[in-house]
Amino acid sequence: MKDSVTLFLTLVFLAPLFFAVSGSAYSANAEASDEVAEEVEQEVGPNHGRMLRSGDFAVELAIVESGTPPEFRAWVTDKGKPVAPQKVGLTLMLTRLGNVREPVGFTAGEEYLRSAETIGEPHSFIVTVNAQYQGQRYEWKYETFEGRSQIEAAIAKSMGIKTAIVGPAVLSEVIRVYGKVVMNPEQTREVRARFDGTVESVKVGLGERVAKGQPVLAINSNENLKTYTVYAPIDGVVLQRNANPGEQSGGRDLLVIANDTALLAELDVFPSTRSRIQVGNPVKLMVRGLRTPIEGVVQQVSPVIQANQSTTVRVSLKGGAKSLAPGRFVTGEIQVASYKVPLAVKRRAIQTFRDFDVVYQQAGDVYEVRMLDLGRESGDWVEVLGGIEAGARYVVENSYIIKADIEKSGAAHEH
Repeated sequence: MKDSVTLFLTLVFLAPLFFAVSGSAYSANAEASDEVAEEVEQEVGPNHGRMLRSGDFAVELAIVESGTPPEFRAWVTDKGKPVAPQKVGLTLMLTRLGNVREPVGFTAGEEYLRSAETIGEPHSFIVTVNAQYQGQRYEWKYETFEGRSQIEAAIAKSMGIKTAIVGPAVLSEVIRVYGKVVMNPEQTREVRARFDGTVESVKVGLGERVAKGQPVLAINSNENLKTYTVYAPIDGVVLQRNANPGEQSGGRDLLVIANDTALLAELDVFPSTRSRIQVGNPVKLMVRGLRTPIEGVVQQVSPVIQANQSTTVRVSLKGGAKSLAPGRFVTGEIQVASYKVPLAVKRRAIQTFRDFDVVYQQAGDVYEVRMLDLGRESGDWVEVLGGIEAGARYVVENSYIIKADIEKSGAAHEH
């Protein structure tokens, strides 16, 4: 008995949450008002438009977009007979997402009235129709939504849906190249005896780290038979040890010490892009296993063309290079240009709807597609040439959830 009561109470408390998710939280027609009657079955006219009737007077209204920019067309009848378009005054008011109002006027043709304005995508709005004929005024109101969904704020937050504001951005043009990390040859020292003689002792081993001023060799001079000490000229690591006790120094390199923290990246650049790369260009280096790119600057563009026709571009590295080792392969992005664009969106926000690239604009709990005219791409950003206004809030994280809900609801392109 106790278990039955517990189950009953659980169902009572969970029921409102279930209906919140399956009902209002996922409604394709989310902005219906009390003033707009929900139609059970819409009459379709002979021109495949929506029939609006008041007694014997009727207006058939449709959006036509085949072979022409999208426009409203209206055919008028009185007692079932066509009315000359010149005898009818017709205007529309489109109320879009966020209560944006868009007036539409009409001009008369031979058989129908046509809107004076192109009807921008998406064709999702509440339509208020006003007609005048023979001294009588008529008004209708209906809604037609597409690409629209409603998700309550708490549910959207739990799903990780995040938004951003459409605005300006700085885009960078980059050239992607490949190469590896090397030691800076300017930070390498060859250690020799000041006066030729016999090597008495070598105080460091191959691969050993040394400090500047640390004793590394003892040499017995051939001139005065006195022993003197050779010191490390820099901090670094012993890359080569070419001397052992008892050998003659012979004017050769006894040790090679390199500062292994002073690294460069050598990147291979091909002729088609070489002319665009200049000393001072910023560079980002991507290394497998490292989440954060390492920044650098072009230090030198080699004048020498290699056997494979590439040119070596040497890049000095900034912070983060301590995690690298010589010989490590890297992918480089050399920034060759940057420009500010007035409108841009995050690349990851973009989805597809019909044949359009879209983002989902948010107004309260309602989300709706915005068909975009896209321009240049750079990194995380894509330039927007049209389709959404500056200052609009759009979904930037998990936009696929909105897309899936719209597809599930069947919010089609119907007029």
